[in-house]
Amino acid sequence: MSKAFTKEPEDAAEDEDDAPLPQLPANSKNYISPEGYARLRSELLALIDVERPKVVDVVHWAASNGDRSENGDYLYGKKRLREIDRRIRFLTKRLEIAEVIDPSVHFGNQQVFFGATVSYLETGGPERTITILGIDEAVSSRGEVSWVAPIARTLLKARPGDILKLATPLGAVEIEVTEVRYPAPVARAPVRA
Repeated sequence: MSKAFTKEPEDAAEDEDDAPLPQLPANSKNYISPEGYARLRSELLALIDVERPKVVDVVHWAASNGDRSENGDYLYGKKRLREIDRRIRFLTKRLEIAEVIDPSVHFGNQQVFFGATVSYLETGGPERTITILGIDEAVSSRGEVSWVAPIARTLLKARPGDILKLATPLGAVEIEVTEVRYPAPVARAPVRA
């Protein structure tokens, strides 16, 4: 078989694999909570300091075994290395543009801002509770939504008792804000000189 059919186009694969970052509204920042920022930073450091060196060692070992065209360890290792490098680039870009906002500064406030946990009633539906977080940290299975999601944008600046219109694919739905909560501030130990 010709080497033309077995050679990996490394540079082309990396460029094609770079997915665009999730869209932010024009002229806005990438808001994220301190916990979300810490999780992303921790993941980035683990990839750089632990995961990538392990995979590089495996690829180096596999490459020393000879024929690379049918070497599964080598081929899988190179693929995994590209995935790690792509994730490192993504996390680096996101952390560079991150604007860390501590939701606890609004503790006791009854208006909806970033970081709020909001309970609301839909007309004819059950009460729902969501937490408004950053694009890169919100996990829908935990009841978290990105601050750019339609429900979050509808709720921003609302107060308990406000009745709002949420645009949905099936038409506008009225929702009523029932409760707004923020996490309590965390006491920090004084810095000693």
